[in-house]
Amino acid sequence: MSRRGIRRLSPDRRTLLAGAGAMAAVTALSACGRSEVEPDADGRIRLRFATDWRAQAEHGGFYQALASGAYEKRGLNVQIMQGGPNVNVPQLLASGAVELGMGSNSFIPMNLVAEGAPVKAVAAFFQKDPQVLIAHPDPALRSIADLQGRPFLLADASINAFWVWLKAKYGFTDDQVRKYTFNLAPFLADEQAVQQGYLTSEPFTIEREAGFTPRVFLLADEGYPSYATMVLAPNAFARDNAEALRNFIAASAEGWRDYIQGDGKAADALIRKANPDMTQDILDQARAKLKENGMVDGGDAALYGLGTMTADRWRDFFEVTSQAGVYPTNLDWRQAFTTQYLPGRGRG
Repeated sequence: MSRRGIRRLSPDRRTLLAGAGAMAAVTALSACGRSEVEPDADGRIRLRFATDWRAQAEHGGFYQALASGAYEKRGLNVQIMQGGPNVNVPQLLASGAVELGMGSNSFIPMNLVAEGAPVKAVAAFFQKDPQVLIAHPDPALRSIADLQGRPFLLADASINAFWVWLKAKYGFTDDQVRKYTFNLAPFLADEQAVQQGYLTSEPFTIEREAGFTPRVFLLADEGYPSYATMVLAPNAFARDNAEALRNFIAASAEGWRDYIQGDGKAADALIRKANPDMTQDILDQARAKLKENGMVDGGDAALYGLGTMTADRWRDFFEVTSQAGVYPTNLDWRQAFTTQYLPGRGRG
């Protein structure tokens, strides 16, 4: 195994954002009055949408909707504002710097509810959270349960996120946890180690730079109930701009359908323009994995349409996290989401 050229990985965006900014957003969001948005010179409604990280395939449907004119034909003038390590989506929403933002996982809207911020998830374009566990190749590893007793390399924020679910489901213990510093070296040095990652990112990096194909476990395929790539909207904005919000979700659904099922070149061109560090090979493999794993159009989306959410999924998420002490058991978890702006009839 060659380790030459192994580099430090960028921090996982959900690790940075899962608990960040909720408290800072409470006062500003709670103070919101009416919030109608004004049209541009051509009569289109201006909407600024903040993503959770630098432009990449995981945002491809939004860029596809922009490139194809799906937003424009619905009377919207959408500006996608890419995130990064110093971008805090809840704070951008709270300050009015953007009208809509991306939620990386179900912890973000639930955290906002727990802290009293009036903002909800209004669509979820990933039916599966792309969170994975990565291990060295081993024929004895058939499921996550086989990782019992191994050291887990986890970032601090993950301890109160998906690790809660892993402990509840598999009986893992905190003494298995080792600090993850976004560096591949500790994982490569220990063949028993298990590292957190993102389906479309770390496995590809390990294979390309370390010279082997790792064993990858997608938590969603084992029942992890978190959504991902959600659209977050302040309650006041949603109330006062319902038609624009419905149009944004419908256009985004069209963009995601085309990006996954059609030709993603137009979106990829916009992504690479916004993020010059992105390469086409990374985009291609990420898009392929999103398609192969039914991240966007699988599960409930196959039944109800892209962007769908269900009360059952949110209830499952709340039950496992509240029972583990992450949230009060009397928290009104239904305040974390609404389906009333999704295309077709709302569900929950």
